[in-house]
Amino acid sequence: MSLPVISRADPLAPELALLHERHTADMHAQTPPDSIHMLSADALARPGIDFFVIREDGRPVGMGALKRIDGGHAEIKSMHILVEARGRGLSRFLLDHLIAHARAAGYRRISLETGAEPIFAPARALYARAGFVECAPFEGYWDDPHSVFMTLVLA
Repeated sequence: MSLPVISRADPLAPELALLHERHTADMHAQTPPDSIHMLSADALARPGIDFFVIREDGRPVGMGALKRIDGGHAEIKSMHILVEARGRGLSRFLLDHLIAHARAAGYRRISLETGAEPIFAPARALYARAGFVECAPFEGYWDDPHSVFMTLVLA
């Protein structure tokens, strides 16, 4: 197996359908409908969103995006690794890429919303290990017992 590669991609590319299907299924299986804040593939293709795919041997195994909130603040959206590719550090590899991209783009802060349910504990731990801390809801979100909001100040 070759080393994983991360590159920009078109979220509407047919080869990414499985990633979007699995991400959608996971969110709907774990979270009440009114608390799901994921973006569809169409929404991820809008201006102001930088969308990335991680591939192994050319096969898409993960995705993640940065959504511009304002000139100094972006949000991580739709970060997902296929279940059969988990456990090998790909989530951290992708997260590090998103953080580096945010720095290079001049953002001073990046934030995210993730689930509060136990199934999301590994994601929350990943973000905490990367330096994210819990914060109040931001940009259009509200206090929701099913959401955890986190932010990272970029130096």
